[in-house]
Amino acid sequence: YLQEQATQPQTIGYSLADSLTGLLAWIYEKLLDWTDEYPRGDDEVLTWVSIYFSFRTGPTASLRICYETRQEDAKPTPKVKPSTIPMGASHLAKETQRTPKTLLIDNLMFVSEHAHGGHFAAHEKPSELADDLRRFF
Repeated sequence: YLQEQATQPQTIGYSLADSLTGLLAWIYEKLLDWTDEYPRGDDEVLTWVSIYFSFRTGPTASLRICYETRQEDAKPTPKVKPSTIPMGASHLAKETQRTPKTLLIDNLMFVSEHAHGGHFAAHEKPSELADDLRRFF
């Protein structure tokens, strides 16, 4: 599954942009698997589908990130200067792509671990995410 998204994002992107039923199934599966028992109603799922379908992007934009990340992972990592920019991270229990702490370690000022929540943090746990931002800044 990840292999498809990371190597051929346009294939799935085009197919979901042309199929409202396919897009509904794809989004519903993500909301089900990538969230932590988040209570979603039919209207909410249909709103997500409508937004993706109306703007005709489908999931292609987000799938492209998987592809670009995979391409970058294949390259040797250059030695970089330590960052002077303060870094912070909020890790939710069911997040699908956690930021490795080694990427943040130079100037890591804030880390928050959450027992609940998933990939859609701003949607699932908006209060907790806002609290993390307040504490970080």
